[in-house]
Amino acid sequence: MNDRYFPRLADEKLKLSLATSGAVLIVGPKWCGKTRTAEEAAASILYMQDTDHAEAYKLLADTMPSKLLEGETPRLIDEWQQAPVLWNTVRFAVDKRHARGQFILTGSVVPPQTSDMHTGTGRISRMTMRTMSLFESGESTGMVSLTDLFDGKTDMFDESELSIEKIAFILTRGGWPEAVGEENEKYAVHMVYNYVDAVANQDMSRIDNVERNPDRVYALLRSVARNISTQANTATLLKDLVTNDEGLSDKTINDYISALKKLYVVEDLPAWSPHLRSKRAIRTTAKRHFTDPSIATASLRADSGKLMNDFKAFGYLFESLCIRDLRIYADAIDGSVYHYRDQLNFEVDAIIQLKDERWAAVEIKMGTGEIEKAAENLIKFSNNIDTAKMPAPSFLMVVTSTQHAFQMKNGVWIVPIGCLKS
Repeated sequence: MNDRYFPRLADEKLKLSLATSGAVLIVGPKWCGKTRTAEEAAASILYMQDTDHAEAYKLLADTMPSKLLEGETPRLIDEWQQAPVLWNTVRFAVDKRHARGQFILTGSVVPPQTSDMHTGTGRISRMTMRTMSLFESGESTGMVSLTDLFDGKTDMFDESELSIEKIAFILTRGGWPEAVGEENEKYAVHMVYNYVDAVANQDMSRIDNVERNPDRVYALLRSVARNISTQANTATLLKDLVTNDEGLSDKTINDYISALKKLYVVEDLPAWSPHLRSKRAIRTTAKRHFTDPSIATASLRADSGKLMNDFKAFGYLFESLCIRDLRIYADAIDGSVYHYRDQLNFEVDAIIQLKDERWAAVEIKMGTGEIEKAAENLIKFSNNIDTAKMPAPSFLMVVTSTQHAFQMKNGVWIVPIGCLKS
């Protein structure tokens, strides 16, 4: 394959999934590298969007779909949702062959569910790919790993080479494989502009053949961008948008948000519900995030210079960047990421929880002046956890934009995003 392939954390997960299931479904946003990663593992490939053969493939899918599965295994079927019948065809083939690692399915949209579509349980495993983390793009040293932190390692120290200016550039460029490595900021930023334009003008209407107004899509993307890393609900977005579009309603916004989620453009951060010693009510509203923070900057047509002149917005976007990387790293070690907030507005930016119930609390602070307060906040939060009903946190960590990674005397880790990996 192409020598320019960037190794991804998803590579190992794909190998494991192929070794333990008959087929693997890789989902995630367009342009994040799903097909390229799948190509590295595939022995034969079917591109459903190949313009020279697309019509023939669809006709064959309507008449004898099993013919499309013929080829060396693992066989990659790229953008399989172009012919949804292939889902059940793959499931049946896996049952018939009694073998693992037969197929890889990739797709950039959530296909419509039909009454005859089998769940695929036990035959088709699922994995999510996102854009590239800073470790994958070579911009994080990776000297501090979540795995080591969960295992209790304490002798880690490192220094990040990322400046604030570099982080601002990374935010606007994003983790898109085609943009990573592009040193010309103007070119890199316009690549993401093109992505957002395609979402607004094409993808939002093609996903389910429902015509959606591109101007409304742009407006909604800008509104989500202005409310990034917050618990902005539909009413908040509506209030933000209605000034320029009186025809908008809650129903319309929810429809558009749903479509953006199906395209893997929006990926909100769910709330975490721990067992507490106190009787505080926990808020369950998700935090607003894009799959990649560059979608926010592109929607606002902001470059790194604009971010450097608006540190409040920069801070929210930096949090979104860190959430993206934490999600990628957590997913690589069989974990998920949440946020916490209660009715007293006490909050923790990120909770990393593994499938074995171990968990960690993380605050995200761009400025050095906020680090000590953030560490105290984490300790206060951990002291309120009812350890009779759930384990104590494996570690507490403040993720920063600063240079040095180390453990404070109070046990809290200070780790630059430029030193972290899975």
